[in-house]
Amino acid sequence: MASSDSPRRIEVKDGDRTVAAAEVAVSGPDDRTTRTSLHAASGHIALGCRASLVDAVMELPEVQASARLEAAVPAGDAESIQRLRERTTDAVTRPAGSTVLLDANVPSGRQPGA
Repeated sequence: MASSDSPRRIEVKDGDRTVAAAEVAVSGPDDRTTRTSLHAASGHIALGCRASLVDAVMELPEVQASARLEAAVPAGDAESIQRLRERTTDAVTRPAGSTVLLDANVPSGRQPGA
């Protein structure tokens, strides 16, 4: 499993252009917490790209093995926040400047793409 010292980068592309990206780091086996920061490119992004990014993050094996998720999402990115709520349980959000912080549980035994 990846440690917080070696974060993974996930990207969603539209042609050659990266339209959304996430940095994902997983803590040690005792904590079992995934921390992720989601970003979208400026300008128009097709509907569904941000949700696809959340799905790609949630389907990583190390995220599936986690118990908790802590996500930083740009304020106003309702698509990502909604998809995170759909893919997690007990999600709580709070504003932090131009960011929304989401803390949630990662469901175990979830089917990919569910």
